[in-house]
Amino acid sequence: MSMAIGMIELNSIAKGFEVCDAALKTSAVKLVTSQSICPGKYIVFLSGNVAEVQAAIRNGIEAGGRYVVDDLVIPNVHEDVFPALYATKDVGTIDALGVIETFSVVSSIFAADAAVKAASVRLIEIRMAMGLGGKAFCAFTGNVADVKAAVEAGLDAVHDKAMLVSSVIIPSPHERLKDEIL
Repeated sequence: MSMAIGMIELNSIAKGFEVCDAALKTSAVKLVTSQSICPGKYIVFLSGNVAEVQAAIRNGIEAGGRYVVDDLVIPNVHEDVFPALYATKDVGTIDALGVIETFSVVSSIFAADAAVKAASVRLIEIRMAMGLGGKAFCAFTGNVADVKAAVEAGLDAVHDKAMLVSSVIIPSPHERLKDEIL
């Protein structure tokens, strides 16, 4: 059985509760989190087998209607995504730094998963909208070539959704910047 994550991001907190309820009533999925994120957005985050998550997200999107900002289903999500969401993994030293900034939390997670699957990089963090004006970003490290490949893969992943704000590759970050990141 293949495991997946699914997310729906909304621009209404009230509608977020309704979407969460509809998604949970659809199938046997696990609720990872359902919470408001700033400014006035709401996220529903589920996990489970691929078919169940797809069904739950599909019904959640239907319930959310025009309030849905972004959504995703990632089958076989990379194992580094969850620790990066909570910034709980020790990434060791920071070599080159790659950052992808998006207009939605969902797109940032999608970009991070694609980036870490495409190259030998370590996810540092996926920052979710809190204190960021509703935007999100993911940061990762590795050698310069791998960071470039990871940024390209992440950008390709979110290109069609038009959710990209910006991206950078810093080949050798200053020590004070490294301290700030960790």
